[in-house]
Amino acid sequence: MNPRELILEPIITERATKLREQNKYLFSVRIDTNRVEVKKAVEEIFKVKVKNVNIQRVKGKVKRLGRFEGKRADWKKAIVTLKEDHRIELFEGA
Repeated sequence: MNPRELILEPIITERATKLREQNKYLFSVRIDTNRVEVKKAVEEIFKVKVKNVNIQRVKGKVKRLGRFEGKRADWKKAIVTLKEDHRIELFEGA
């Protein structure tokens, strides 16, 4: 599978910005991916060396509109830790 299909989008929140100080980056990934695939995809797309990958599965919330009830989709997020001297320039700005 194409690495750009595995990583859906970067997560840019206040928490993700604080994690960047520790050289960690957050990504939304496909629900059927695993750590090894995420590691290979990040290394290939951004040309960096990955030290560690943690994956969390996020359950979708139940939402209501009047008497009708629905559910948001489940999704996965990956916390990617890079090696000491590597950075992803996309997040650094400038």
